[in-house]
Amino acid sequence: MSDNAQHKRLLIVSNRLPFTASEVDGKLHFKQSPGGLVSGLSAYLEPNQSAAGGKPGQKREYVWAGWPGNTISNANREELKNRALSEFNSYPVFLSQEEMDAFYLGFCNKTIWPLFHYFPSYTNYREEFWRQYVRVNEIFCDELAAIVTPNDIVWIHDYHLMLLPKMLRAKAPTVPIGFFLHIPFPSFEMFRLLPGRWRREILEGLLGADLNGFHTYDYMQHFLQSVLRILGHEHQMGQITTPERIVKVGSFPMGIDFERYSSAVSDTETRREREELKRSLSQVKVILSVDRLDYTKGILNRLEGFEILLEANPEFRDRVVLIMVVVPSRIGVEHYDLMKKQIEELVGKINGRFGSISWTPVVYQYRSLSLHPLVALYNISDVALVTPLRDGMNLVAKEYIATRIDKSGALVLSEMAGAAKELGEAIIINPNNTQEIAEALREALEMPAEEQIRRNKIMQNRLRRYNVVRWANEFVQELSGMAQLQNKFLAKLLPGTVRHRMVEDYRKAQRRLIFLDYDGTLIPLMRRPHLARPSEEVMRLLTNLALDNKNTCVLISGRERETLLQWFGNLPLNLVAEHGVWIRESGKDWKMLKQNANDWKPRILPILEMYADRLPGSFVEEKEYSIAWHFRTADPEQGQMLVSELTDNLVSFTANIDVQVLRGHKVLEVRNAGENKGNAGLHWISRGGYDFVLAVGDDWTDEDLFVVLPETEYSIRVGITNTRARYNLRDTNDVLRLLDQLVRSTGIQQVSPKPVEAK
Repeated sequence: MSDNAQHKRLLIVSNRLPFTASEVDGKLHFKQSPGGLVSGLSAYLEPNQSAAGGKPGQKREYVWAGWPGNTISNANREELKNRALSEFNSYPVFLSQEEMDAFYLGFCNKTIWPLFHYFPSYTNYREEFWRQYVRVNEIFCDELAAIVTPNDIVWIHDYHLMLLPKMLRAKAPTVPIGFFLHIPFPSFEMFRLLPGRWRREILEGLLGADLNGFHTYDYMQHFLQSVLRILGHEHQMGQITTPERIVKVGSFPMGIDFERYSSAVSDTETRREREELKRSLSQVKVILSVDRLDYTKGILNRLEGFEILLEANPEFRDRVVLIMVVVPSRIGVEHYDLMKKQIEELVGKINGRFGSISWTPVVYQYRSLSLHPLVALYNISDVALVTPLRDGMNLVAKEYIATRIDKSGALVLSEMAGAAKELGEAIIINPNNTQEIAEALREALEMPAEEQIRRNKIMQNRLRRYNVVRWANEFVQELSGMAQLQNKFLAKLLPGTVRHRMVEDYRKAQRRLIFLDYDGTLIPLMRRPHLARPSEEVMRLLTNLALDNKNTCVLISGRERETLLQWFGNLPLNLVAEHGVWIRESGKDWKMLKQNANDWKPRILPILEMYADRLPGSFVEEKEYSIAWHFRTADPEQGQMLVSELTDNLVSFTANIDVQVLRGHKVLEVRNAGENKGNAGLHWISRGGYDFVLAVGDDWTDEDLFVVLPETEYSIRVGITNTRARYNLRDTNDVLRLLDQLVRSTGIQQVSPKPVEAK
């Protein structure tokens, strides 16, 4: 870990604190919260971790913010705050019972949880649940804003707080913010089932973070696909460039505290538990199933698979026991109550069908287990059966492997669990196929000892190397590195001091030259070119800039000249059409800087039209001396694939023709070689005598103009991206605000133009 990251305070944010607070007779009581996140991060936060990045015994500075687990009366809140900070390094976020019901039991458990785990029929889309989800995220934001400092690193966890990164970003714009999702991120086809406004706000919320982490590459790709299809943001190797910032997306498979589980096998309490279990189970092989009561865990499928095993293989009767531990979870949710009943009925059926006075096939327990009884069960079990229908990671599988100190035992693992990506030596099965579960159990029970050892040795080495401390370290290091990347890009954002100097230079100048692109610079990019008519604000600014007799104002665009003339022909503006093919000085006729041919167009146009037919939503825009293929309204993934194919075809086809094939933002354009905005700009720059020059553009075509400007002049690229311009602005709104400052700085009476009429 870098020194910079080492000395920053880590602000961890999750739905729950690492402890639960309750009130008994008006007094506060505390107990540790269960769950893999708490135990995992506790290992990371403890001193004396060799991978922690500090000196031995050095305590990491952190604060953990979250809900204390219960509604706390006003009388005890101040005491809880003080004790939480002094005893647990924690900061409680207080919520009423009504807020928690609609937020946690409502939107989190009845909307996000089933949908993200591919149970759409269980998903509830109630608007009041969504409103409460937004409200609770706002409460968390307000509480965090009161304690976050510029030197903090914020790490937000899980699906309860997906709106929080963007909310907190607005209040702490320079603080590194990371987000980690501990459940699957679903495919686009599943995610799109959310109402349009909800899904957009969730994605925008997550993009408020500098770094988004997922357990697997698949979940990461699903997220990137949804961002592309819903928000239109492309990525380069997991890096998304938005108008506001750079966002990195990565996969970080969460590990476990391997040594904790491995060493716990030798603890006195564990040995005592293990001996008791061995006495009662000495004559049978043990299959272990441990999971929360949850319809995503595939518990019923395990029981059905075990039933098929006993039915098809009578030799295992009296010789095998399935110990099924179901941990209480989400009591009161209808799907869970129904599932508990179904499990108990199926356990009874199997035991009644196959059991005898001396043998009970399924030993069923509905309870929670502390560390030592759990490790004892792991250690005496011959087979671990882990068959979630969908799971973000599943740490049970990893914990089982860690406790096999003699490297015996077999793991049967669902391919739908994130852990299957790391534990490929396990017997991997499809949990929806109960016959496959039965066959895997037979394979596991009959696996030779040397094969068990071979597989477990590989998995143990991997889990030991990539433990939970390394997982957390890598995420925090990556997040810390994002601060440097953000600074690199944000350093070119037009600073306030430069803006002030620019306005002063403009005000004092006697001869000014101003180049302005149109689409994406003065007006946001539209799905169809004809929709991008200038607004009243744009017309007001252009009119007042053009009427100032000290200004030479050039609107330099890729549009055809007829549209520019229709929209801006009544203003004293200089116009450039088709990226420099046509020039119209104010009050004069159109002319070409050099003679161009367009005899190549009949050969190119059919190719572009063919691709427009192949990609629904794309279309061809024919100009006098160029042709553009637009795919902004088409399927973005298919568009990306076809534009690469089309580019290769056109480059090959036009090798002996004096034309260029250029890719822009969701557009591919073919035009005459040598015609660009740089050459057009030189038409005015070469006249000299200007004491203020400004060029603003948003696209690759504007880079040609930035290159020909003297380095001392003002050049601005719209958007956070690499550019030859001296500065960046975030979006068109920033551009209009800057132009408004320039116009107002002179004190000249402003003119209100007539709006452009639609035709």
